[in-house]
Amino acid sequence: MIPCRPTHHARRGLTLPAHRLPRLPGRVAIPALPEQPRVPRPPAGLEDFNTAPADQAARALLTCLRSLRWARRIAAHRPYPTLEALLAASDEAAYDLTPADLAEALAAESLPALPDDAYGAAHTALSAAHAAYESRFGHTFVICLGGVPPSEALDYVLEAIRSRLTNDPEEERVVAADELRRLARERLFDLLGGAAARQADA
Repeated sequence: MIPCRPTHHARRGLTLPAHRLPRLPGRVAIPALPEQPRVPRPPAGLEDFNTAPADQAARALLTCLRSLRWARRIAAHRPYPTLEALLAASDEAAYDLTPADLAEALAAESLPALPDDAYGAAHTALSAAHAAYESRFGHTFVICLGGVPPSEALDYVLEAIRSRLTNDPEEERVVAADELRRLARERLFDLLGGAAARQADA
């Protein structure tokens, strides 16, 4: 199971293909989806983020949450004095997502592959659960797996899908928005701090 934090960074600027942005990490798979090319990350570190050109900062932010308004809002309020201040700004902007912003962000979420050792019944169960969820709510299921042990992730996701299928559409919109907020925070934390920042904040 792939955790909700991306793992790769680059030390020099962000290079994006003209036609699309990279997929966002952090969700469980429907099997046999092709891998998409990964895009280098901008330099890790709050100071580099604070001083990057606005368009580069916004593009970096879009690797964490694919809402243009969210990314532009955070980029426009630089510089941030601490990583925690940036994460708080991320949360605040995510809480303010409109239904259109939420739909935009959910539409960009994609499904990474299940681990190679996942048993066949897991593929079948997840495929069926995702199909039922998308049929009910009209968008893909999204969940943050931060803090969930890999050995427990499959059961955690299946239980979450089945539980959330009982929500009405408005209840699920609120839950999905909060999962996106958590995903954005986790991704942004790793993008600009990673393990070193995790130790510093501990």
